[in-house]
Amino acid sequence: MATLSDPRPPLLNRQRERAVLDGLLGDLRDGRGRALVLRGEAGVGKSALLGHVVEAAAGIRVERAAGVESEMELAFAGLHLLCAPLLHRLNRLPGPQRGALEAAFGLREGGAPDRFLVGLAVLTLLAEAAEERALLCVVDDAQWLDQSSSQVLAFVARRLLAEPVGLIFATREPGEQFRGLTDLEVRGLPPRESLTLLRSVVPFQLDERVTDRILAETNGNPLALLELPRGLSPIQLAGGFGLVEAQPLPARIEQGFQHRLEALPVETRALMLVAAAEPTGNPVLLWRAAGQLGIPASAADAAKSDGLLHMGTVVRFRHPLVRSAVYSAASPQERRVTHRALAEATNRDQDPDRRAWHLAAAAAGPDEEVAAELARSADRAQARGGMAAAAAFLQRAVELTSDPGLQSERALAAAQANVMAGGFDAASGLLAIASAGPLNELQQARVDLVHGQIAFATSMGGDAPPILARVAKRLEPLDPALARQTYLEAWYAALFAGRFAGADDLHEISRAARSASPLPGAPRPPDLLLDALAVLVTEGRAAAAPLLRRSAWVFAEGEITLAERLRWSPMAAVAASALWDEKCWYTMQSRELRHCREAGLLGPLGIWVNAMAVLETWRGDLAEAASLVAEAEAIATATGGRGLATGVMMLTAFRGMEAEAAPLIERATAQARASGQGVGEQFAQWVKAVLNNGLGRHEEALAAALAAQAAPGAPEMHVSMWALSELIEAAGRTGQTRQAAEALDRLAEAIAIGDGGWGPGLYVRSQALLSEGEEAELRYREAVDLLGRTGIRTELARAHLLYGEWLRREGRRTDARTQLRAAHDMFSTIGMQAFAGRAHNELLATGETARKRTPDNSDGLTPQEGQIARLARTGLSNPEIAAQLFLSPRTVEYHLRKVFAKLGITSRHQLSQALSANGHERS
Repeated sequence: MATLSDPRPPLLNRQRERAVLDGLLGDLRDGRGRALVLRGEAGVGKSALLGHVVEAAAGIRVERAAGVESEMELAFAGLHLLCAPLLHRLNRLPGPQRGALEAAFGLREGGAPDRFLVGLAVLTLLAEAAEERALLCVVDDAQWLDQSSSQVLAFVARRLLAEPVGLIFATREPGEQFRGLTDLEVRGLPPRESLTLLRSVVPFQLDERVTDRILAETNGNPLALLELPRGLSPIQLAGGFGLVEAQPLPARIEQGFQHRLEALPVETRALMLVAAAEPTGNPVLLWRAAGQLGIPASAADAAKSDGLLHMGTVVRFRHPLVRSAVYSAASPQERRVTHRALAEATNRDQDPDRRAWHLAAAAAGPDEEVAAELARSADRAQARGGMAAAAAFLQRAVELTSDPGLQSERALAAAQANVMAGGFDAASGLLAIASAGPLNELQQARVDLVHGQIAFATSMGGDAPPILARVAKRLEPLDPALARQTYLEAWYAALFAGRFAGADDLHEISRAARSASPLPGAPRPPDLLLDALAVLVTEGRAAAAPLLRRSAWVFAEGEITLAERLRWSPMAAVAASALWDEKCWYTMQSRELRHCREAGLLGPLGIWVNAMAVLETWRGDLAEAASLVAEAEAIATATGGRGLATGVMMLTAFRGMEAEAAPLIERATAQARASGQGVGEQFAQWVKAVLNNGLGRHEEALAAALAAQAAPGAPEMHVSMWALSELIEAAGRTGQTRQAAEALDRLAEAIAIGDGGWGPGLYVRSQALLSEGEEAELRYREAVDLLGRTGIRTELARAHLLYGEWLRREGRRTDARTQLRAAHDMFSTIGMQAFAGRAHNELLATGETARKRTPDNSDGLTPQEGQIARLARTGLSNPEIAAQLFLSPRTVEYHLRKVFAKLGITSRHQLSQALSANGHERS
């Protein structure tokens, strides 16, 4: 039976929930990792369940942390609370991981760590701790974790498998970061148990209607059943007069706690306010601040005896709503005095950011000294990668700044930080504050620049290019370097918007960029890239060719800063594409992929993994492409993002898997049209054209290829030029010879500066389709020769197919079989089943019986297993593979055991031969 001094609501009969939690503990004891989200309203019993699992975790190490609402803006605050007892193990982490975690926790100076490298470091740290005995991490009030901590812990939770590490989050509503994790809804108690609990705290008879009302309004919430009757007289309860009308249940529970606070001594309430305002639960800091306020040690007695506050090695409230009740019951002046005492008690050198936050909370009005301290905290937060925290510090600094000019500058900086943190609505509001003050011309241009960046980030449509172009022009006399960077952003935005941009946007931006004054000194890589792309549009391919080669190879192999590579490499890929330079393109993407993996830059890694999946599919290594697609999906899951569909969409289309590819294509097309992303629409339609050409549905392929073309008057670039060969094949097969000839002329111009055999090979293959007699045969042979010199095996196989189809129609069956067998064998080996079916049917038409082949999947390796096996074959150790794939070494070991069993081998030395024999050899 519950009593008024119970430290938390009783567990009662939570058989369903307890069974799930006990199962998680069983998995940990068996060496398997698990993550679980407990969700339910305040007071429903989540904390009691956490208490149960902690008490039941015999033989398991337990670490606890809790989100605190007042610390939601401090980057990595919650993560630090959880990991602090384990930090003596930092020296066991690989160097990059150790450095990232130290930077995140402010233990060392350095640039902003990628939060997903921090996530890998935490995964490794927890796995290291679990080597001695299983580890359970319990996080209460996860809805109040800071964003950085939430993302990192969700990343870790999604990667628990072969390490005995458990993560349990208790939250009112799971945020976006926790969506997709296994969750367990904690519901209210059933009526019988609710009545038992109510009677345990109301020792007299209640009117039946009042009882029914209490049970209905509390909906089985244990804390409400315990707390709502407290402080009310028997008369009030018996008649129902003490029940609060029309308030949410948490507010009513909080009000019940406030009634209990009113009965406590003044000094006890003051001590509890200090505890409520100090979220770390540090008793030393608590008593230091209490001493400055003249609060005696005896003040804790009443709080402890009432069960509202637990004073031990960590200061904890009975329930988070007690903290909220204490803080909201205090007057603004009482809160300011308390925060001032906590600021003075906080070490200026060891925890300057929390001290600054307390100083800000203690400020009654504008205070330049505190605002400046907040601005310095923002710099430190940004250096640690906490852009949301930096934005929060700057936003509060704006509020405390009285000088109009300085306030506008800080508002502009806060807006830029919010854009980087994804807070676009907040950024727009801060831009309004900045614009209301005195701005010089450069600051006003920067305001407009942020407006343009918001437009591009939120829609990637046609609104951003003209805004960015105007800003770039305005910046030319004010900040020439920023002007050129803005022109490059505008150019890329216009390319991305495609037909949804203004008819002349790309030309106007390119002309304006060409007229901008060059910067003094040697040009930086982005300057080379801007010149190359602008000349490509304004003066044509021949004039741009040397500039495109120089800029593309700088990004592929040259000396270039990390910041420049991260920001501009996707645009440099456009330059390599314009050259049809397979080697440069592959080298550039491989370099970025390797760098992002080594540095743990999971955000950019998702982009490059998808890009490489596209290129590997085109090259005909569908096994590697499938591994990359699986990695991209894992990254999207880990980051909580939607992820790009380009890799999986192209892979399924090239495989001829219409049932899987068609919905992806239609969804991507609809999303691109809705948001005004022209390149996204073109890519989906190009892939649709490939799929339908493979299936022999040339009319549908023609419609898709036409939809993938550039807008009238726009140059053929990137996706639109890739789609030209599909258009020519589809038009030629459907008798649309005029359309095919027009497209051939555009393809001739598009490949005019092509390096190597890729672009020219596609051109002569397309030329052969529209030729006759000896001319056609010469072109087909030339296409086979040119494409045979490249790594683009899919296009070489298609050249054999088209040549064989032509030979059969010419009545040369024997010659046709040679080409069709080559095509069929290549398509079958690659895994392009639709095109293999086309070749099979053509062989049948020549009188040859061809057996349909399917890829050998007898080994049954999953894409992730195949990827790990290939990396192990190169000599990488388990920790090195783990770091590259954002897994723990034990998870890599777990997958390799399965690989060995499936391939029937016993050591890594056998991997090369086994993978080759089972069709997993990388080309």
